[in-house]
Amino acid sequence: MKMIGLLGGMSWESTSLYYRLINQGVKKRLGGLHSARIALVSVDFQDIEEMQQNGDWDSAGHALAESAKQIEAAGADFLLICTNTMHKVAPQIEAAIDIPLLHIADATARQIQMAGMKTIGLLGTRFTMEQAFYKGRLAEKHGLTVLIPPEQDREIVHRIIYDELCLGQIRDESRKAYLRIMDDLQQRGAEGIIEGCTEIVTLVQQQHTDIPLFDTTSIHAKAAVEEALR
Repeated sequence: MKMIGLLGGMSWESTSLYYRLINQGVKKRLGGLHSARIALVSVDFQDIEEMQQNGDWDSAGHALAESAKQIEAAGADFLLICTNTMHKVAPQIEAAIDIPLLHIADATARQIQMAGMKTIGLLGTRFTMEQAFYKGRLAEKHGLTVLIPPEQDREIVHRIIYDELCLGQIRDESRKAYLRIMDDLQQRGAEGIIEGCTEIVTLVQQQHTDIPLFDTTSIHAKAAVEEALR
């Protein structure tokens, strides 16, 4: 079994899901008392979030690259960044290490393609929804058409992530807001919705809507299990 490298803490709420899902996946595949071989470095999200808000992506990339080096030094065979947004600095992290990066957008795109979909809605932080590092990769590398909410709804999605979900707060009114935004994307032609922030799954699961959801946390974790046991 390969050792999985996890760069987490962004937020720890979603990183805990990664740890559980990966270990459950290994146990399901191998049985008995088997669990995953994991090297995890969890950063202080307060520091990273301040860099995000200040637009200081170079410093954020440097900080995460240093953590990635620690993970590699611990013996990891490949790396997962346990967040969608910080894949913005994935090139900086990849340049600092010699082990491969399992990119969350690539793993998600493969699941969308397997479902036979071409037009997809994207929810996440405003960085993920608005900037090219994520939706551009889905379009250019995987040929998907990506729809995002209008500006006012993007602000709602972003605020709920940082002010509630990253703090472990789950509110019915916020779920209703997300479902309304998802319905609007479907009306505009989205065949499914990418839950493009690893915390969103704590608020909206498939049981809450008939629109197909692509939970990036579960997809990424499953891809890690597949790679570890390959």
